[in-house]
Amino acid sequence: MWQLKGKPKKETSKAKKEQKQAMQEARQQITTVVLPTLAVVVLLIVVFVYVATRPTITE
Repeated sequence: MWQLKGKPKKETSKAKKEQKQAMQEARQQITTVVLPTLAVVVLLIVVFVYVATRPTITE
């Protein structure tokens, strides 16, 4: 059967399973990579602001 150029192919059950697996892996990467990285960046900003605004002791 001929495939029209502008018409997308019908998704097979195998393609649906692969897409579902890829989405699950992406969600897992969010919790294992993105969140710890974001936490480190926020911690560095907090430390920088603390060091920049703490009072200095002069004798």
